[in-house]
Amino acid sequence: MTKRPSFAIYGILAAFVLGSAFPFYWSFLVASRDNSVLTGDFTLVPGGNFWSNAVRVFDTVPFWKALGNSFIVSGTVTLSVVLLSTLAGFAFAKLRFRGRGVLFLFVVATLAVPTQLGIIPLYMAMAEFGWAGELEAVIVPNLVTAFGVFWMRQYLLDAIPDELVEAARMDGCSLWRTFWHVALPAARPAAAMLGVFTFMQSWNDFLWPLVVLNADNPTLQVALEKLQSGYYVDYSLVLAGTTLATVPVLIVFLVLGRQIVAGVMQGAVKG
Repeated sequence: MTKRPSFAIYGILAAFVLGSAFPFYWSFLVASRDNSVLTGDFTLVPGGNFWSNAVRVFDTVPFWKALGNSFIVSGTVTLSVVLLSTLAGFAFAKLRFRGRGVLFLFVVATLAVPTQLGIIPLYMAMAEFGWAGELEAVIVPNLVTAFGVFWMRQYLLDAIPDELVEAARMDGCSLWRTFWHVALPAARPAAAMLGVFTFMQSWNDFLWPLVVLNADNPTLQVALEKLQSGYYVDYSLVLAGTTLATVPVLIVFLVLGRQIVAGVMQGAVKG
């Protein structure tokens, strides 16, 4: 018989859930009141000012344009990273070609290079292409990532038996059809997790968009930074914008949650 978890396990899990959700609730709590909530009596009951603070956010910064820019950047980058990383991961995991190990080692080695080292030459390249201030400057450098290639390669090593790939080739499948009909369905759980990670990273990216984009064409994180650029910081206004910016990430997680759980459970069964 399977032993059921004890109440202590449920208590620990509940504590982790509450600890993870409390920062988001605290942001909503402050956003639903005025700025005096940080200096007055402490309360966990939301106020009634959230929508008025949200309207102030819309009036203070180009929120909707920044939201659309973030959707374009994050959506394009996520789709590209998932597709290209799965392609590269399949090649490194299941194909035999000269220099495979050296190339993969080079890809992994790039993970050790700090992003800040490449900002100046990357900005010069974007300016040379005429993309400074445009969304292409944020999208193109992030179309594929070394982490994505590493992630998908490690997953596909065990997810697809070599015999299955050889059987598909013997049945007349081209390399592309083998990838599309064999590798891609098997990689779906790992691709979903990579998609969530990539979307969150791209959505929350601040430094590079701040450097390369103009003030009239920002992403959401750059636009929200303008809410606290003055001498006096209205935290109810700032956290109202932060709460609104968090909602799309939660939606993406809910949509892909089943695939994420499937990936975790599949890894647990293999272990």
